[in-house]
Amino acid sequence: MELKDKVAVITGGTGGIGQAMARAFLTEGARTVVISDLNADRVSEVAGEIGCHGIACDVTNEAQVEALVEATLDAHGPVDLFCSNAGSVSRGVLTDATNEQWQQQWELHVMSHVYAARAVLPSMIARGEGYLLNTASAAGLLAAIPSAPYSVSKAAAIKLAEMLSITHGDEGIGVSVLCPQGVNTAMAPSGLADGGTDGIMEASELAAVVVQALRDERFHVLPHPEVGDYIKRKADDPDRWLKGMRRLKARAEEAEGELGSKQ
Repeated sequence: MELKDKVAVITGGTGGIGQAMARAFLTEGARTVVISDLNADRVSEVAGEIGCHGIACDVTNEAQVEALVEATLDAHGPVDLFCSNAGSVSRGVLTDATNEQWQQQWELHVMSHVYAARAVLPSMIARGEGYLLNTASAAGLLAAIPSAPYSVSKAAAIKLAEMLSITHGDEGIGVSVLCPQGVNTAMAPSGLADGGTDGIMEASELAAVVVQALRDERFHVLPHPEVGDYIKRKADDPDRWLKGMRRLKARAEEAEGELGSKQ
């Protein structure tokens, strides 16, 4: 997919990955980029700063997602690319993550993609073309050890993207799923900059990878290429992979304990 003259919608678009993609898409010649996020004032500020359009939206509310798509259709015409990108990190494992954490992560990382697809697919299918880019995480392909709700919901997001491609690929709908490791965003200090990734990349670097992946129409968008190797190792020998992840967990807990004793 070439972005020139296209209409793109990006949720979670006021910062980090979303804002970087908006800037990159405009540089590529997109006719219109619509960013969306929770805070209306922030949406307006960022949209004015980068020269795009902004609409406030809670992506966990299906009616608001429908309104976002309808407003874009009315103002700018058919949506060529919908980037369902909003997300957040919630730390906790099975023994201490609350039901509220599980539900919040499910709504944000799975149902938001469902709502977006429901809202935008009818007009795309009617035209016989359109593209969905859903942001998941390398944690969904592998695991983020400190966060069970995050890892599980991101894994479900990847499976949903697979189902969208299987179901609608022959109707002219492209689907990609973005699975980064650490990115230098507001999430990184608390959730990603803990040594459990292959380096923290800048959001602008990630956006460039996204542009090329859309051009190539690749399903897996892996800004950290090492993740592809890890997936292969996991598929080849899941038991060995699980043992390795348990060793990684033990090392992380040991390091955390040593850090705590020094404070």
